[in-house]
Amino acid sequence: MSPPHDRPSGGPAGRGTGDDAPSLRRVVAAAAELLAAAGVPSAQHDAAALAAFVLGVPRFEPALAGAEPAGFRPRYAEVVERRRRREPLQHIVGETGFRHLVLAVEPGVFVPRPETEAVAQRAVDEAARLAREGHAPLVVDLCCGAGGIAVSVAHEVPGSRVAAVDLSPRAVDLTRRNAQRAGAGLDRLVVGDATAPDLLADLAGTVDVVVSNPPYIPPDAVPVDPEVRDHDPDLALYGGGPDGLDVPRGVVRTAARLLRPGGLLVMEHAEVQATAARDLAVAAGAFEAVTTGTDLTGRDRMLLARRGEAMIVRDSPS
Repeated sequence: MSPPHDRPSGGPAGRGTGDDAPSLRRVVAAAAELLAAAGVPSAQHDAAALAAFVLGVPRFEPALAGAEPAGFRPRYAEVVERRRRREPLQHIVGETGFRHLVLAVEPGVFVPRPETEAVAQRAVDEAARLAREGHAPLVVDLCCGAGGIAVSVAHEVPGSRVAAVDLSPRAVDLTRRNAQRAGAGLDRLVVGDATAPDLLADLAGTVDVVVSNPPYIPPDAVPVDPEVRDHDPDLALYGGGPDGLDVPRGVVRTAARLLRPGGLLVMEHAEVQATAARDLAVAAGAFEAVTTGTDLTGRDRMLLARRGEAMIVRDSPS
């Protein structure tokens, strides 16, 4: 990519600003046009975020932008070109916001999404309720990825005990670093299969909350966005089986084994999987009050289920 050039005042980036418009503002506006032409859905936001990254400031404010600093143009052109090629913004800047945290992100680990913040909220609310009642809540995050849910619970609910599990050693290491970055202590970090029948065997029947954002995409539903399709690891995307629910099915079984009576399962799923996810919980034979929760846009995006008193745990149908 050639460095974005200043446009004349009559062009799209300079319309209505006049020739005295700050050069830096014009360069960022030109970059936004370039990203939009490449199909980047949040072109203006990303151009500004990349400018802030290069400038080393928390936020780029166009109205306050002054002259272009020395050396800005070539470095900015490099990161804009990476984004134009649909490399995720989070990979370029190395971090992303999640609830009250700023998480480190890196290639090879699933990038946390805003919709998962609603899943984390349910786990935080349940843990906080128990903490107010004088109980030190025990929370297990299965398929933790970069650690957004686990670290949020540990950060927002003082006194909580949190274990995080992922099949990817790289994800577990990143969760560890994000916990350290947030100053939030995690009780246990485990590289392991969330569906394994012996996972966290010593915690069976004692966990207050099991929360999970497992892989759940069916094999024939390849994501359209290059940022997801080409950069998020398949291990974190595809749930296995023709319906994408093999891993979620295993997560439900693990939750049934780990949760104490009255404990809560919160599991993210695709909007079209709400009925199937509830069926998984019912088929497990250990849950009651099986419902569906919504994300911030009102879409059906999570399974909510309470562990019943009976200790009957059945394999879900394949």
